[in-house]
Amino acid sequence: MEVAIVILNWNGKYLLERYLTSVVTHSEQAKIYIADNASTDDSLEYLAEQFPEIIILKNTKNLGYAGGYNEALKYVEEDIYVLLNNDVEVTQGWLTGILSLFKTSESIAAVQPKIKSIQDPTKFDYAGAAGGFIDALGYPYCRGRIFDHIEEDQGQYDTDIEIFWASGACFAIRKDHFREIEGFDKSYFAHQEEIDLCWRLKNKGYSIWCTSKSEVYHQGGGTLASSKPQKTFLNFRNSLSSLLKNSKRNPVPVILLRMVLDGLAALRFIFKGQFLHFFAIFKAHISFYRFIPEMTTKRKQLTKRNQNFSVKSIVWDSFIIKTKKYSELNKYEK
Repeated sequence: MEVAIVILNWNGKYLLERYLTSVVTHSEQAKIYIADNASTDDSLEYLAEQFPEIIILKNTKNLGYAGGYNEALKYVEEDIYVLLNNDVEVTQGWLTGILSLFKTSESIAAVQPKIKSIQDPTKFDYAGAAGGFIDALGYPYCRGRIFDHIEEDQGQYDTDIEIFWASGACFAIRKDHFREIEGFDKSYFAHQEEIDLCWRLKNKGYSIWCTSKSEVYHQGGGTLASSKPQKTFLNFRNSLSSLLKNSKRNPVPVILLRMVLDGLAALRFIFKGQFLHFFAIFKAHISFYRFIPEMTTKRKQLTKRNQNFSVKSIVWDSFIIKTKKYSELNKYEK
């Protein structure tokens, strides 16, 4: 199968300088593309000078993660797309485990590697760790990361496993499946669009996997740091949108409960003195309410299947029971 590595870039020359060499060095079997979201720094000049063999796909404006990839991937025809953040360092043989897993079943639509922190290589990375899940209320968590608690990688998750969502920092997806579901929902702009995409794939009957036979290192926050209220806004709004659009069960009671829990999260920001994040959650809900007609229309158009949520409430397990490790969660299937 032919493989395309597609790296989305927006004013990220300093990240390309640091990480792109590892991709070129360790990805001999793939064609590499840079999807540029109308950068205004000298990213493109740097690429032309240092990596003339890389194909540059130029978007006319900053379309965000979702729109940026959707536009660029119209022009990429390889069988497998590997979507890679520009702040990821890859390792020798990183593609082998990913491609091997695809070959085991045509029903596998997407695969992510084990993602570790480049700042502390002994630990998993916040964005994806060893595979993503969501609880019954739509809150995401990972093998190796629950909210802000990140585990050390001691080989405890060195198994290939079916997951709920693959991290947008680094995941591979079949071209045909990406196009079948019409790519990312561009209304998300950025953050949690990969969860929505994976949820729609699962509703189509496809599976998402994580392989421990592939390992990469992620800097995180290269484009939008976790300290930015805009990131809080996008995460909360887009999480609610995915619930409304993709959940098989009646979403109204869950969304009403989320209003309460998100309100508690906002109060927590006040107690921590992070007032801009408090207002970001408030604005996220206002924006979501404006999205309701659009998401309701999309909900009616989508196939829904029975969905297994491994945890009823990650909020309860984390903040009340004080569970910090994925392996210790009170998991259930429903």
